Amino acid sequence: MQEKKYDVIVIGCGSGGLSVGLGMNALGFNVLMIAKNERDIGGECLNDGCIPSKAMIHIAEIIYQAKQSKKFGLDLTGDVDPKAIVTYIKDAQKSIKDHENSAWLKNQGVDVLLGEAFFLNSATVSVNGLEVTAEKIVLATGSAPVRLKVLGIEKALYYDNESIFNLPNIPKKLLVVGSGPIGIEIGQTMARLGSQVTVVSRSKQILPHEEEEIASILQKQLEKEGIRFHFGAEIEKISSEEKAIVKFSNDEFKYVPYDALFVAIGRELCFDSLKLEDAGIKIKDKKVVVNEYLQTTAKNIYVCGDIAGDLYFSHAAEFHARIIINNFLSPFKKKLDNKHFSWVTFTKPEIATFGYSQKQMEEKSISYDVNTQDFKEDDRALTDGYTYGKLLLYASKKNIFGKQKILGGCMVAPSAGEMIQELILANAQGLSINTLFNKIYPYPTASRVNQSAIVKYRSKNITTQVKRLLKMAFKLFG
Repeated sequence: MQEKKYDVIVIGCGSGGLSVGLGMNALGFNVLMIAKNERDIGGECLNDGCIPSKAMIHIAEIIYQAKQSKKFGLDLTGDVDPKAIVTYIKDAQKSIKDHENSAWLKNQGVDVLLGEAFFLNSATVSVNGLEVTAEKIVLATGSAPVRLKVLGIEKALYYDNESIFNLPNIPKKLLVVGSGPIGIEIGQTMARLGSQVTVVSRSKQILPHEEEEIASILQKQLEKEGIRFHFGAEIEKISSEEKAIVKFSNDEFKYVPYDALFVAIGRELCFDSLKLEDAGIKIKDKKVVVNEYLQTTAKNIYVCGDIAGDLYFSHAAEFHARIIINNFLSPFKKKLDNKHFSWVTFTKPEIATFGYSQKQMEEKSISYDVNTQDFKEDDRALTDGYTYGKLLLYASKKNIFGKQKILGGCMVAPSAGEMIQELILANAQGLSINTLFNKIYPYPTASRVNQSAIVKYRSKNITTQVKRLLKMAFKLFG
């Protein structure tokens, strides 16, 4: 067997793996990247996740908005063309694939091997009979959708995020199992493309990791679009190709008609073929044991992305990559800390969340104030028709200098993911709420609502005594 030595080996070529591999290569290190096959380069995000889903969401939004023109005298006819949808998605993927493939990586100076990798020891990996070693090894093998295992499942036309973007036709009745971000995004998208969508969820609400009052606003909008929900429920049995039996938490049963299933009930980590035990890497509760520096129990082997068992987002993988590269090169080690983390659910409207949640602050005994900003009187919301929107903004209590920081928050609005960016920046950089209070916003930009929330919050703190002092100042200095 041949043997070759590298500074860094990266197993997995998704968002995290590419970030580590290309980053270390750009800094002058000898890097090998390993993927199971050519398609796997780009990872879940490019092939089965972020990119195809956002492309399909974009198409569905065009179709939905076109139908709204009926209110203004236009009447559209025609059927959605599934082939055109698949073509649009694949074109978007191809544009990115042009710089996420083995030939392109090799042109950047990165060595690439395609095949099944497994450990021989903590420094040696075998791929296609070739033994390769490295001083540092990074696992970035991602995750896969959990399969639904119920009686009769073989009777169903079954989709998950690895197959839904190659639809041959639009299902008339789509049964979505799971009410997390993937299930809700795809559920709304398919409803807009023409499916009658029913969502079955064990949870008590959609998006159980979001604040209930924010998630409920989105749910009402989805219900207006014809989506039906069954909460506290699960699929008991697939009785035929047309009916599923749903069991509720009160032990009642209901037949739900469908002609296709979309399953989004969670993710499972991909590492079974790696022979981690031969590298001295411990597994507990089906997760890799890691420390706060993203190191495994084999200290030269790190995890990046989903396999860290932390947060299953592409930008979490990129965040992990920055920590890992820093810790490879600097004596000042960085720990994984998600207190400034943010995410967006790309429904219409979107839900954007950042920083601490109320639950987290209560668990950590952090004192905070909540400011609720409805969009009913926001001028841009009025013109664009999203007065249902809402922002929850969490601020620290005043310190002795009167400074207050933004600790976290969440927003539901059509472009919440963009509108909330300045709040994320303020949170991450520890800026005072006065930064937004004093900012001059062009009128009528949508993000002015952020300043409105700060103005409203500060107004609540103007007591009768403060007003008296201000009147005295007015008379003395005005």
